[in-house]
Amino acid sequence: MLIQNMLDFLPILLRGAWVTIEVTIYAFILSSVIGLAFALMKLSRWKPLAITAATIINIIRGLPIIVQLFYIYFVLPEFGIQLSAFQAGVIGLGIAYSAYQAENFRAGIEAVDVGQIEAAQSIGMKNPMIMRRVVLPQAFRIALPPYGNTLVMMLKDSSLVSTITVLEMTRAGQMIASSTFQNMTVYTMVAILYLLLSLPLVYIIRRLEILTGKGKAK
Repeated sequence: MLIQNMLDFLPILLRGAWVTIEVTIYAFILSSVIGLAFALMKLSRWKPLAITAATIINIIRGLPIIVQLFYIYFVLPEFGIQLSAFQAGVIGLGIAYSAYQAENFRAGIEAVDVGQIEAAQSIGMKNPMIMRRVVLPQAFRIALPPYGNTLVMMLKDSSLVSTITVLEMTRAGQMIASSTFQNMTVYTMVAILYLLLSLPLVYIIRRLEILTGKGKAK
């Protein structure tokens, strides 16, 4: 009976897992783009721009992710901005994590040896080219550990989009559990599926750290 229940529940949970993966990937890309922009703004020599970026980052970090999701999904329609639950989930999660990505990128950029920047300037490279060809590649390698950890955290926090009715894995589990009352079976399966998604990510990130020289094989 238990095995049959698991076989019945698995296809629904796998469809939810696919939505979880989609939300995570899109939100991760969005958070990376916005986070890089915030990091460059915060490092700007123009103080008003740096202060604006720092203020926005602090506001985002100070608000619970679930509140940001509720605001985007339930409040923005009052201003004429209609988003699907999936879109609101991706945007909300992406914005929420952009603040953490900004700090990852900022720390990586600041850790790049100033001597290499001066060397690039000495051969006539302009600042945009220096940033693109010298600073950012090295900054990414430096920031890879926290950057990768952010992806794993985002995968787990993608469960929060279930609160705005996105039918991802946690929401699918809730629906199955409420209709079958098989709580232990359902949520054990959900937990295992999250582990099956996150553990390979942890391994891949660790291997990338080793390949880029940010870690040592054990």
